[in-house]
Amino acid sequence: MRQSLLFTKTRKDAPKDEIAKNAQLLIRAGFVHKEIAGVYSFLPLGLRVMNKIVGIIREEMNSIGGQELSLTALQDKKIWETSGRWDDSVVDVWFKTKLKNNSELGLAFTHEEPLTNLVSEYVRSFRDLPVYVYQFQTKFRNETRAKSGIMRTREFLMKDLYSFSKNENEHIIFYEKAKNAYVNIFNKVGLGDKTYITFASGGSFSKYSHEFQTITDAGEDNIFVCKDKNIAINKEVLNEEVLNDLGLKKEDLIEKKSVEVGNIFSLGTKFSDAFELNYSDESGTKKPVIMGSYGIGPARIMGTVAEVLSDEKGLVWPDSIAPFSIHLLLLGDGNAKVECDNIYEKLLKSNIDVLYDDRDMRAGEKFADSDLIGIPMRVVVSEKTLQSKSVEIKYRNSDKVEIMEISEFQKKFLK
Repeated sequence: MRQSLLFTKTRKDAPKDEIAKNAQLLIRAGFVHKEIAGVYSFLPLGLRVMNKIVGIIREEMNSIGGQELSLTALQDKKIWETSGRWDDSVVDVWFKTKLKNNSELGLAFTHEEPLTNLVSEYVRSFRDLPVYVYQFQTKFRNETRAKSGIMRTREFLMKDLYSFSKNENEHIIFYEKAKNAYVNIFNKVGLGDKTYITFASGGSFSKYSHEFQTITDAGEDNIFVCKDKNIAINKEVLNEEVLNDLGLKKEDLIEKKSVEVGNIFSLGTKFSDAFELNYSDESGTKKPVIMGSYGIGPARIMGTVAEVLSDEKGLVWPDSIAPFSIHLLLLGDGNAKVECDNIYEKLLKSNIDVLYDDRDMRAGEKFADSDLIGIPMRVVVSEKTLQSKSVEIKYRNSDKVEIMEISEFQKKFLK
């Protein structure tokens, strides 16, 4: 991509009503556009990041046996009345609308009900289980507050996986696989050292659920971290019983602000019972299916990375989810342009994602934009570097500048 053709431009300032650091940076760098409070459009740079995050999550879900599908956003009132969650006094984040015939519909905020209803069409016998299905789907939540940038929005992409198992043991085995897959995801997106498996309330289905909480002052949660065991406890459930269960002492825990970037929890037979999702075991006995739910927000991950890995100059993307691997900067024209064009073409032929800043702008403006956008590696070609037949390389997460001969650069980075 030539930056002169890039649809978006950087901005000096974010909207005055935008108080979240992640959204300020993403808007200024041209990754997202704020439509209204809690609603953001993803622009070309932002969508590239989002798609890479989705790719990492998809790979991990497939690795544990997940099958991808896509359910509808529009929801049938009758299905949700079956579980009792259509009532606004039970669920207060519904967006509801009506068809022209006056029939009431909802916009999905989650998908336990419609998916359980769907699975009941296909599961009859123990031979049909287990089933693990997931989707990346837009959810809608009528949040009272939406002030955390893209970390808490009213319209957002969610990966939600649901497990359907024959018994508790089969459920627990998969639950642990999902937990490990989530750990892999947060390691791959660059949040592993800041994200803790956090013990939270399991509701009426199990003693505990597990949240994945990333440490940040911008978070809305409070957790107590045990660094030695690399786990945490949500403040809402911290008591002596929990401490005893985990073999912890409160004086060994450190309280931190955090943001929840994922969660997994057991559903038991709540939805199976409501939708009569049963199966016949080997002896012909009818039994309810055991369910689990596993959620993670790709946009929330993106916002959290922007929040915790950025610096005073702008965004700092990990290699795995950066919009481009290399930011190639041309300073000057003449021989510098010829050589820079040549390097750009070779990078493309080597299938390396590169953003080529070929704009007619001052060096200081280009450097500032490069820092703001946050691509991992900056490669500068100028008349000065060509005097030594070299390029200047700087990594976004370091102040170190390296001068490398063009021949060495090509040998190291080009296929």
